[in-house]
Amino acid sequence: MTPDGPADRLADGPEAPRSDVLIAADPVEDHLTALGAALHGPPAAKARLLEELRGSLQDAVAAHVHAGMNRDLAAERAVRDCGSVDELLPACQHELTIAQVRQTARATAAATPLLLAAWYLLHTTAPSGAWHLTHTAHLLATRITTFTALAALLAFAVIALTGTLARWIPTPSRLPRTVAWTSTAVTASMALCTLVLATTMPLTDHWPLTTLATLLTAASHAVTAGPARASRLCARLPVPTLRP
Repeated sequence: MTPDGPADRLADGPEAPRSDVLIAADPVEDHLTALGAALHGPPAAKARLLEELRGSLQDAVAAHVHAGMNRDLAAERAVRDCGSVDELLPACQHELTIAQVRQTARATAAATPLLLAAWYLLHTTAPSGAWHLTHTAHLLATRITTFTALAALLAFAVIALTGTLARWIPTPSRLPRTVAWTSTAVTASMALCTLVLATTMPLTDHWPLTTLATLLTAASHAVTAGPARASRLCARLPVPTLRP
């Protein structure tokens, strides 16, 4: 039997790619992956930040290649000039922390109408008379809802401070922590209010309206819980994210 010639190998179809061939690593993508793993914040804002950085690095690589440098060396040079992950992390996390603060503030602001509607229903349907369980539950729920509605007003100030006013007023260094724990208090209060109302709902005379108030408080909890959790994570980061 004679060995297969080139014609025989072509007849068998194209040669399958070898699995042992190693694909060269891309310094730019490796750098962005490491930076992305170290950052915390809203996914959309994080993706946008990394995409902007990717564009800058690719432009730098193209400039080095145009100057006659090897592409692999150009990529390594661009990454080195851009800075290490530790060097980029404070500024990048600063931006994402501000984005998370604004997202949490917007979520709290979105829950404000729900809180006000729940407060109105509880205020108008509160039982009168003796100091019994239903009366106590309504009073407690009304007080909690009033507190959370007032705390939600902070959201509008935060949106202004981190938006247009940021051009003239420096962002307070304690703002992320303040927003994180205020939103956490709002979320916890709404959870407690929902539990109280759900427990005493069958005992009330105006149970349809009380049920609606319970659903509104539960909805406000659902709106603010996720952003509050993310804000607590950003507030605990050891990175100096904000200037005093």
